[in-house]
Amino acid sequence: MIKNNVSLVIGMRRSSIAETARLAGISYNTVYNLYHDKTSSIDFATLDKLCFALDCTPNDLFRYYPDK
Repeated sequence: MIKNNVSLVIGMRRSSIAETARLAGISYNTVYNLYHDKTSSIDFATLDKLCFALDCTPNDLFRYYPDK
């Protein structure tokens, strides 16, 4: 199972969805859907831009938990 921590990372940086989208150069809707865990996949280019804008790694945004 993959856990989406995008909202946690954005919150820890005291940023907003709009500000994150602007810094990353991606659409507000893309960040909104990731923030609210309404997406089932992410493009590598989007992930790269988010990591740059939030100064983090993919491991900060998503965590893997093995199914038991």
